[in-house]
Amino acid sequence: MLRDVLIADREIIRRWRNQPEIAAQMYSDHLIGQEEHARWFAAAMHDPHRRQWIIAHRGDDVGFACLTELDAAAGTAAWAFYLAAPRLRGSGVGALAEFAVVERAFGPFALRRLSCEVLVDNQAVLHGHEAFGFTRTGVLSARAVKRGAAVDAVALELAREEWQRRRPAMAGRIERIERRLGVPGIVTGDESRLAAVS
Repeated sequence: MLRDVLIADREIIRRWRNQPEIAAQMYSDHLIGQEEHARWFAAAMHDPHRRQWIIAHRGDDVGFACLTELDAAAGTAAWAFYLAAPRLRGSGVGALAEFAVVERAFGPFALRRLSCEVLVDNQAVLHGHEAFGFTRTGVLSARAVKRGAAVDAVALELAREEWQRRRPAMAGRIERIERRLGVPGIVTGDESRLAAVS
């Protein structure tokens, strides 16, 4: 489900970031050139406060997930993800990826709190996060400019205690999705034993 980002993934991530459906939900939506992306990618690969993964499904690379602003002392981080394969949106693969990242955040990374931001019009992702226990903590006014207009974002947080409370129900949901999709078990630890914590 998740594998570490490699140098060889640089160009596919740029192509994904330039997909109109993905750019529409990012804070910038201009066409990202090779030089700009190379600078961003190099910085991301060497950032000690960041971890990033490729989301894989049935042997195909289908999206991107990351932890940013990782503060081990405070036990906090932010996170984001996207699915680049339109056919998989709404399939449950996004929920599998979210479960895998949250499990890493509160398991191997031992975080106390995980946060994220979502543009206000991205209701599907907002509701998806809330199903995992994320709560809205505020609105970030004019967080992005999309097609020349200022757009707000919603800030959300998930505390480790809330995740521990919700995890059994979410694990059941994730196992049902896994059975439906016929993929290895994240919940049982078959999915690489959550070992890719580099």
